[in-house]
Amino acid sequence: MESTTRERIADLLRSEAATPSALSTRVGTARSAVYDHLRHVARSLDGSDEELLVSPPTCRECGFDGFDDPINDPSTCPECRSESVAEPAFRID
Repeated sequence: MESTTRERIADLLRSEAATPSALSTRVGTARSAVYDHLRHVARSLDGSDEELLVSPPTCRECGFDGFDDPINDPSTCPECRSESVAEPAFRID
């Protein structure tokens, strides 16, 4: 039986950290859909000995990384309004 997109994402994150863009390419789904899948993966890990770890999005201009929702794709930095925001990275540990 073929694994689901969420199962493939979880398997990838168990072996290495990845950004939503990298996950999108590897599992063949839209980058915007990856964020929804990641939220479901995080919920599925509740009660297990694993957790979804997040390196939050970071502004390349001012270094701000205190975004309210780390499983998010911010378009601008709330501090300096720069549109140069690096994607978050995820892994399962």
